Amino acid sequence: MNWARGVTAAVVLVLVGQQAAAADLAEPCDPDQGVLFTEWPSPWQIRLRALGVITEDSGYVNAVPGSSLSYSNSVTPELDISYFFTDNVAAELILGTTYANITGQGSIGALGNIGKVWLLPPTLTLQYHFTDFGAFKPYVGAGVNYTIFYHQEAGSADDLKVKNTFGTALQVGFDYMVDQHWGVNFDVKKLFLKPDFDVTVAGNKQTGKAELDPWLIGAGVTYHF
Repeated sequence: MNWARGVTAAVVLVLVGQQAAAADLAEPCDPDQGVLFTEWPSPWQIRLRALGVITEDSGYVNAVPGSSLSYSNSVTPELDISYFFTDNVAAELILGTTYANITGQGSIGALGNIGKVWLLPPTLTLQYHFTDFGAFKPYVGAGVNYTIFYHQEAGSADDLKVKNTFGTALQVGFDYMVDQHWGVNFDVKKLFLKPDFDVTVAGNKQTGKAELDPWLIGAGVTYHF
């Protein structure tokens, strides 16, 4: 009987010891005790970039044969916010604003600067991040864009109204992480953006399409929470 009680006590002590060890592993350890502290990774990440906006010089005024349009390029700051559903899959919201001067080309070249518009193109992409290259973390993405045109100013035209529109986006880029939180980023996006517009010149109202289709080329810093 004493032998059975001893075995039972030993089994109980082993089980209690295993549970205590498991509890210690499940909880972060104090770095002062010389044990590595493991932190659960946050799903949130932000980036701040300098963004070059390079437009396609294409478009036309309806009912004016040979008409064409060109647009100015610009550099602007951009903020994006990412949420990682898994280590590989993330959603990114891209925020920034810039402007474009619109110039007549072809048969309407004599108009010169037709006007200037500001645009706010928030873009949401779904990304796949490759995680097999250490600190180098490339990704690809695709998504949708809704561009809002505001502060529209007519130049040689009497009036100009570029209409808000939806578009699509493709994306490729990479982060290079210098530590757990900070990294550098390079990113290229292509927006397929063709808004309609109304324009009035010398009292004649016309309609047309501005085929902007800009390339967005950015470089900046990454912070992963």
